[in-house]
Parts: sequence; C-alpha cells; structure tokens
Amino acid sequence: MLLLGFPRRFTVAEAVPFRTCVEELLARHSNISSLVFDFSRTELIDSSGLGSLVPNLKLARSRHLPVEAWSAGEQVKLAFSLMGLDQALSLVDSTQAISPYGRLSSRERPAMTHPSVRYWPKRLLDVIGALVGLGITLLLFPWIALAIRLDSPGPILFAQVRMGWMGRRFRLWKFRSMVVNAEALRDRVRNEASGAFFKNANDPRITRVGRFLRRTSLDELPQFWNVLVGDMSLVGTRPPTPDEVERYAVPNWQRLDVRPGMTGEWQVNGRSKVLDFEDVIRLDLRYQENWSFLYDVNLIIKTLTVIFGKGSGAS
Repeated sequence: MLLLGFPRRFTVAEAVPFRTCVEELLARHSNISSLVFDFSRTELIDSSGLGSLVPNLKLARSRHLPVEAWSAGEQVKLAFSLMGLDQALSLVDSTQAISPYGRLSSRERPAMTHPSVRYWPKRLLDVIGALVGLGITLLLFPWIALAIRLDSPGPILFAQVRMGWMGRRFRLWKFRSMVVNAEALRDRVRNEASGAFFKNANDPRITRVGRFLRRTSLDELPQFWNVLVGDMSLVGTRPPTPDEVERYAVPNWQRLDVRPGMTGEWQVNGRSKVLDFEDVIRLDLRYQENWSFLYDVNLIIKTLTVIFGKGSGAS
C-alpha cells in the first residue's frame, strides 16, 4: 500500500509537483498493491488540485490499483462530487481509517476557492440579469426560431457539455448556429487557434443565419437559463469543453476556481482575434485577480458596448 498525506491547502503550488508524483513512485516501487490518499488535514482543494488528481487516477486505473481517499472533509467531498471523482475512488471515513496525520477539527470551516463564488450581491445581479435576459429571449424566440428553421433543418436549440466551477459538468444552451452534424464534421475543419481550444474564422459548418446570430451574440441568449439555475454567472471565465480540459496543464485548471460567465475578459478583449490558448488563460486569470463587484459591472457595460458596436460578436 502507498499512503500519501495531503497538505492543509492543496492548490496550484502543491498540485504541479503532485502531477507526476504517483507515476514516479510506482516506477520506483513495483510491489504497490493499492493507493491511499489521506485528506485528513486538507481544508481546501481547488481546481488545480483536482486537475493533478485526474492523471494519477487514470494511471492507477490502467494498472488496476484500487484507490481510497481517507478522511476527506466537507469541502474536499464537495470538490470530488462536482468533478465526479467520487465515482473514481473510494471515500473512507476517518472512523474507518487510522490516519498518521490526525484529523481536522470539526469546528474548522471549508475555505472558498474564490470570493466571487458565494458573494451574494454577484448572485443577485446574476438572477436579475438572467430574468431580464430570458424576457428578451422569449420576445425574440419566435423570430429567431423561424429564421433558423427556414435556413437549416434541425433543432432550434443546441446543447453542449461544458465544465464549470470546480470541474462540474453542465449543459450549455445556445441557439443553433451550425449544421446539425457539426460535431461529426469538426475533424474536417482546420483549427486556426493554438492550444486547447478550437476556432476557425470561416468555419463552413456555420449557417447563414448562424453567422448573423454569432455576430450579434444572439445565439447566446439561451445561456441566461444557465445563469438563472447557477451553472454560470453573467461575468466569469470562458466555460471549456471536457476535451479541452483533458489537455490542460495543472496551472490551467485555475480557470475553474470561479463560475464561468456569459461574458468576461476574453469576450471584451477581441474574442474572435484571440487565437492563442495561453492568452485565454492569461485573460481568465486576470479576471480572477482583479475581481470585484464593480469590476463585474464594468465588464457588463463593456460587453454591451462591444455587442452594439462595430465588429461585435464571434465569427
């Protein structure tokens, strides 16, 4: 058995070296029969910590090694459940496991990954903005739906799995702007972006109406529902797809420490022209560093300026 004790805070500083920890230990010790991760001291695990666990769990699975998590506190359990890692390892309560590291006091409260996550004025702004946005969506829906249907056969709405706060998967909704079999045709389209995301300025899968919807950002109106139910925020980071996250380096997972947004730094700083994934990361992390309620309001105003100005929307 290989027993690994985790620190009080398991964030990007600790997660980067842990990324290859298990692989190196297994290479040195071929007789290991199981892995035990002791979280008895851990108050906080953020998205980077989760990101460093994923490849180690995949490695253990490939070698048919059982993995247990000992004495995980409430914040750690919440993080596991959001990411779905509670299905990939066995959670063992502290009453069943004898940890050499002791256990957390029951009086200690879990820390937050980012102050924006539970800041109630931000959530209130989200709810009000989402209700207003859904009202506008209802007014425009018949006309947009008719245009989509006349231009291209298929459903009016398009749903895609994205990853939100702490890696939680959710369905992001949009008005359909591509042909129905767009996902199957993706391999035939050249990716003009570098890194872990896909973009093509003249993507042939986009319909005529879809190009208009993207240019005016009308395709994103159904996302107000995602904001209302709490999957997203009005302002945040860009919500990635699971295949993008598969390619992340551990520090990139910090993007998931906040809720994804309908708008944010990336959207108001020329999203159609940002073709380097590292620039997207830089903008998302800048949002987290500079975040305040007034900063959100300022980004919303900038977004409206971009949408109603020249050259708005995505290509």
